[in-house]
This record gives sequence, C-alpha cells and structure tokens, in this order.
Amino acid sequence: MKMETELTESAIDIRQAQLSPNLEHGNLTGIVPTEFKLLIKPKAIEEKIGSIIMPDSHKDAEKYACVEGTIIAISHLAFTYATEVEWDGHKPKPGQRVIYAKHAGAKVKGKDGEEYLLTNDKDILALIED
Repeated sequence: MKMETELTESAIDIRQAQLSPNLEHGNLTGIVPTEFKLLIKPKAIEEKIGSIIMPDSHKDAEKYACVEGTIIAISHLAFTYATEVEWDGHKPKPGQRVIYAKHAGAKVKGKDGEEYLLTNDKDILALIED
C-alpha cells in the first residue's frame, strides 16, 4: 500500500509539473490555458499620435487588431502537433514575442487587472527573435 501511495504521489507531482509550467515564468494572471490554448499579452498601443490623444475605444480596437504580443502562459497540449526535433529548438514558450492572427482568440481580464488574449496555438504565425 505504501509503494502504491508513493507512485500515486509521484504521478501527481509529475502531472502538476506538466500542467503548471507557466508558474515559473511569472504567470500572475490567474488564467491557466487548457487544451491547445495559450495566453498572450498584446503589445502596448500608443496613448497619442503627435499631440492628438486617442480615445479609449480606438486604443482598445487597436490593441486587439495588432498582431504582436508576448506569450504569458501555454497549456500542456499546445504545440504538441510536432515533435521537439521538428521544432528544431524554435517551439514557442512563455516570455517569447510572437506574431499572431489578427482577429484570433478572446479577450480576457486577468486577476492582475490587465487584459490578455486567449487563443489557439495554431493562431501563432511567427516567432520574433531578439
């Protein structure tokens, strides 16, 4: 019985590590993507153009129309359609800047008060290398 309990606890520890790889990368949003989803922080939009202050409605539309952002969290199933060898070291990960489909995903608000984009892994079009 003791060995069975140890195996179960070990399996739970492994599963928790698989499900929460985002915690080590600073995911303070309270949002943990499931299935083939990932959480993106859209690139910040300029508050004004020259001396013209943009209205909030325009800034909001621009923020989610932009196609660049930073990955905050990734589900354990995202990007599993290819092997590590096929990714050749370029598999997207939290903290990486990406270009994504223009009107992809859903707007969500994290417990930190910030707005994010929850989208499918297939909506990532390219990685931005620094």
